Amino acid sequence: MAPPQTLPISQLGKDGPRVPRLGFGLMGLSIAYGPVPSEQDRLALLDHAWSLGATFWDTAQMYGDSEELVGKWFRLHPERRSDIFLATKFAIRSTVSAASPSSGPARISWTIDSSPEECRTACAESLQRLGTDYIDLYYVHRFDKTTPVEKTVEAMVELKEQGKIRHLGFSECSSSTLRRGYAVHPITAVQIEYHPWALEIESDAGTNLLATCRELGVAVVSYSPLGRGALTGRFKSLTDLDPTDLRTQLPRFHQDNFSQNLRLVQVIEEIAASKTLPASSSSQITSTQVTPAQLTLAWLLSQGPDIFPIPGTKSPHYLEQNLGALKVTITPDEDARIRAVIKELGGAAGYRTIGLTDSYSDTPPL
Repeated sequence: MAPPQTLPISQLGKDGPRVPRLGFGLMGLSIAYGPVPSEQDRLALLDHAWSLGATFWDTAQMYGDSEELVGKWFRLHPERRSDIFLATKFAIRSTVSAASPSSGPARISWTIDSSPEECRTACAESLQRLGTDYIDLYYVHRFDKTTPVEKTVEAMVELKEQGKIRHLGFSECSSSTLRRGYAVHPITAVQIEYHPWALEIESDAGTNLLATCRELGVAVVSYSPLGRGALTGRFKSLTDLDPTDLRTQLPRFHQDNFSQNLRLVQVIEEIAASKTLPASSSSQITSTQVTPAQLTLAWLLSQGPDIFPIPGTKSPHYLEQNLGALKVTITPDEDARIRAVIKELGGAAGYRTIGLTDSYSDTPPL
C-alpha cells in the first residue's frame, strides 16, 4: 500500500530520482537533543511520517540506534520499504557517554575514516542494522585527512555495482573534493548545513559549493535547516534547553552569541506573523498563521528546486507543522529583508558545531 498522501517532489540531482522536497532527519530521534522518546513513540512517528508522504528519510551510522530503529520499522512493515527513499552515511564512528541531569548532555567522541575498507565494512553493518538489501543514497559523512576522494568513490562504485547502494552522496565536502569525486562517478547529492544562520555554501567561505553543485547538477540536502531549532523561535536562551541537550555545548547557543543571533530570529518571526497558510479543503479553518519554522523552511525551498531541507523532530505536531512550509511562498522582498539582516550582523556568531570542524574539507591528492 502506498502512502495515503503525497508531497511536492523534485528530482534529486540531474540524473537522480524524484523525492519529496522536504525530507525527514532522524538524528534527534536517537541522540543529541535531550531525552529520547520510547521506542513505541518513535516507531509511531515513523508511521505518521509515512502516512503524510514524508518518505525521504535521513539517518547515519553514528546516530545512536537510529539505523536499528528504522530496521525495526521495516520488519514491522516490509511492504513499505519501497515507499521510503532512505539515506544513510558512513565514515564517522562515535562513542556516546550517557546524558543525565547531573552530568549534563551526552559527550560524543568520534573518529573519521573514509577509506575504502571502512566504506565496505560500514555499508555491510548498516545494511544489517537496517534490515534491507539496499540503501537508496549512501553518503560519505566526513572525509579523513589521508584517503584521496577518488579511492573512496571507487569503493562506493563497487557497492553500487553489487546492488547494495543506488546513489552516491558527499557531506561537508569542498568544491574541489566534489569535482574530483564526480570525475570518478556522478554524485547525486551533497549534504551540508544551509539556512539563514549558515550561508557559507554561497560564498568563498564555503568554497562556493552551491555554485559547483549547480554546475555539476548535484542536489543540495540541507541538514539542521532550522539552525538546530533556534530558527523556530522556541528557544530564547540556554535555559530553554534540557540540561542533557547537546545544543548547550554549541557555540551559537552560548549566551553572548545567542543574543546576537536572535536578532535574525526576530526578523523571521515578524515576517511569519504577516503571513497565513491557505486553508485545507478538509478543514473548517479558513487560514492558519505561518510559524517561524515554516517561514525558514520555505525560505530554503525558495532558493531553488535543487535544495532539499531535511528537518528533524520528535513530535508529530512539529512534523505536520514543518510540512506546512511547502504551502508558504517567499517574496523577493522577504528574501531581501532576511539577507539584509544577515549582512548587517556579519553572519551568525559562534561556530555552528563542536568537535567535527572539517567542513568544506579537501582530501589528499591521488
